[in-house]
Amino acid sequence: MRTVIAMASTGNHETVATNRIPVAVRPAAIARMASITATTVAAFAVPAAAHVSEQALVLLLPTDVYISAGIAAVVLTVLVLAFLPGRISAGLFRTVQLPGVPVPPILSGATSLLALALLASLLAAGIAGTRDPLGNPLPLFIWTVWWMGFVVLQGAFGNLWTWVNPFTGLGCLLASIGDQRPRLRLPERLGSWPGVGVLLAFGAFYLAYPAPDDPDRLAWTVIAYLVVTFAGMVLFGSDVWLTRCESFTMLLRLYARLAPVRLGRDQSRAGFPGWGIAASEPVPPSLAVFALVMLGVGSFDGLNETFWWLSQIGVNPLEFPGRSAIIAETVTGIIVANVALVTVFGACVWAGLRLAQRYGQAGETGFVEAFGRLALSIIPIAFAYHIAHFLTAFLINGQYALVAASDPFGTGADLFGFAHMHVTAGFFNTLGSVRVIWLTQAGAVVIGHIIAILLAHAIAMDMFGSRKAAAISQIPLATFMILYTLLGLWLLASPRGA
Repeated sequence: MRTVIAMASTGNHETVATNRIPVAVRPAAIARMASITATTVAAFAVPAAAHVSEQALVLLLPTDVYISAGIAAVVLTVLVLAFLPGRISAGLFRTVQLPGVPVPPILSGATSLLALALLASLLAAGIAGTRDPLGNPLPLFIWTVWWMGFVVLQGAFGNLWTWVNPFTGLGCLLASIGDQRPRLRLPERLGSWPGVGVLLAFGAFYLAYPAPDDPDRLAWTVIAYLVVTFAGMVLFGSDVWLTRCESFTMLLRLYARLAPVRLGRDQSRAGFPGWGIAASEPVPPSLAVFALVMLGVGSFDGLNETFWWLSQIGVNPLEFPGRSAIIAETVTGIIVANVALVTVFGACVWAGLRLAQRYGQAGETGFVEAFGRLALSIIPIAFAYHIAHFLTAFLINGQYALVAASDPFGTGADLFGFAHMHVTAGFFNTLGSVRVIWLTQAGAVVIGHIIAILLAHAIAMDMFGSRKAAAISQIPLATFMILYTLLGLWLLASPRGA
């Protein structure tokens, strides 16, 4: 007898369903059935357009207890901060000085050019290699190695993007052989709004476009983006374009502020994760909105596949019609979700200011300053959800990336010894390993919210200079973060219909 076991969530207990299939079936009948099935599949086979960057698997466990515990931890953090002496809360993000790292400036330019050469080879593989997104190294590198993996490394270890940014090396090279002055001036009133637009466009491509991981289409999309970026750097100047328009450099630099260690040529510093955000000056409203959109796009990435969202747009989750049928709904959802997030967050900041001024005897801190500083406290939440959302996909697609890297053009090569590696999902087969994965995801979300609450309180302390005013001002924002903890954990545990 053969037993098929499935784990599911039913409130607070696990169920095990068994399907027993008798083995007394004639081999000849099995052979005929297999032959008919194979012929039918071959006759109707079409090129696959699977999106390799999804969450991949939903871990169905008794999540009620875990979600309740996670929210309780966040609530407890809020309560402790409300009564913590000011000198202790103010010292949470103090830093210590470390020796500097004297690295020649030319080295980052050289590594950037190497990164550009690697990207060019991946683009060639995307155009000339297999159209299978799980066999071509370009979509696996873009969506798995870079978007899922490198972003996490950036937030954990600091500004690694400085060394592998494919734009900066060529920009320095072009500037060294020509006139370094910008041809045009980007109006100051635009702020970082171009970067916000590019990030939303990226979200639309990533979530709404029918085949974002088709190797050929992805290759030409990346080439077009490279051309536009290099043209912008030449016309408006490298620093201006990369800090106000090139959304990936903007995003990665914000995530780098989370790292506990920041290395510098003259001196380096270390502190509690997020100290780089606590020490930041107020940023312009456009960059504050950019930080919130980082969270909004990531959250909608989880929301748009849930049964709840599909029911809102009139789609039966058990009969999903495909991405091409809901492009308009998805793009609209991205915009509405981000507008709602920015509006609600702004309302919480405004309400906190009014409460602090009325009941905490706080000074006249302006809304723009408070919004520009407190918006950065959301970055740990965006980073944590990025880790949690993509963990299961990375565990699977990371293996495919190793295989594809060993044979990038599908010629039978085995450059790194992984070409014949068997991709496995065996770690999803046991309750123990699934629980570890879920706890890692849920733990990341909870820790991210706790750091965000600590950051928001430290920023409020710096703005108002009073523990009472800071605590009162954080009531609306803390409520927002507690509810967002619930949303994040619910998204992780919700079944997917797309």
